[in-house]
Amino acid sequence: MVRTRLAGWSWLLLAGLLIGFPPGVGRCMADAGQDATLVPLSLMLGAHPKARFAGYYLAKELGYYREAGIELRIEQAASGRSPLEALREGRADIALLWLPTAVQARAEGVPLVNLAQILRHSSLVIIARASSGVRAVSDLDGRRLGIPVDERRLPVEILRRKMGLGFTSVPQSASVNLFLRGGVEAVAGLWSDDYHLLLNAGLDPEDLAVLPLTELGVDLPEDGLYALESTRNQRSGPLAAFLTATRRGWEAAAEDPASALDLVLGIQRAARIPANRAHERWMLGLMLDALGPSSPDGWDWRLKREELARARDLLSETGLLDAKAGALTGLGDW
Repeated sequence: MVRTRLAGWSWLLLAGLLIGFPPGVGRCMADAGQDATLVPLSLMLGAHPKARFAGYYLAKELGYYREAGIELRIEQAASGRSPLEALREGRADIALLWLPTAVQARAEGVPLVNLAQILRHSSLVIIARASSGVRAVSDLDGRRLGIPVDERRLPVEILRRKMGLGFTSVPQSASVNLFLRGGVEAVAGLWSDDYHLLLNAGLDPEDLAVLPLTELGVDLPEDGLYALESTRNQRSGPLAAFLTATRRGWEAAAEDPASALDLVLGIQRAARIPANRAHERWMLGLMLDALGPSSPDGWDWRLKREELARARDLLSETGLLDAKAGALTGLGDW
């Protein structure tokens, strides 16, 4: 149990070069590299410490990355620190990005490759008070919609353009305080995070109107692990070993969620981030549900062509992907 520790090859194209490591790749590399000099790698996550990232924290805490021959540094994308910019500027070797962000960046010339697609569906929802009269997405016209300054902006902009909506976008921090204080009439939040925060704040489910983007034609994959082509070419072995260790971390979280929560809460408290076990339990449970059951070789984290095509099509149809992107980036077989 985790608690005792705590006390064929196939390249898939994105613009010709978004790739994925198949399940199980890197196990032999990890075993072979245990006694070698550790390879330094840095990972930038998409937000401050939370249970959404429990697998990475566990893999590091339990020594799985070191066993794989890697000295991993985990950084958080907080206070305006963008994972995409960290990759672009060489300040991170691996970053957690949502697929639409990665597709748009690749089309703009950032040489990203997809190493693993962790989450295949959107957990993004539009939340309004039931008393506001918002019952359908068209009811957002003329309203103020709070949108955190993070990866939520792009799917919400796709929704706006796709549906021809006329709401006013209000940039906000990654919290629900502006909504609770009446500064906005609706908020773009995560079912695994913001929705439950509102319940914790004293609202009941019947007090809220929830519009999932999955039901509005904007179901786009979220957390994926990305690197630059140069990193992939120069460190393919360590990257594959990193993925194997990451799988082990998520397997440990699934095996012993209580210990995973202990670790996450400890990291949050050390970082002086308000910690709430009930909320992190909700988030971790939904994260493990989204991962689904693991096969003997682990989860299949290869990015699928249909996921890629859906993201490309939605970005193109809404004018968020340059019309010349195909020619510029060699979309080829998408």
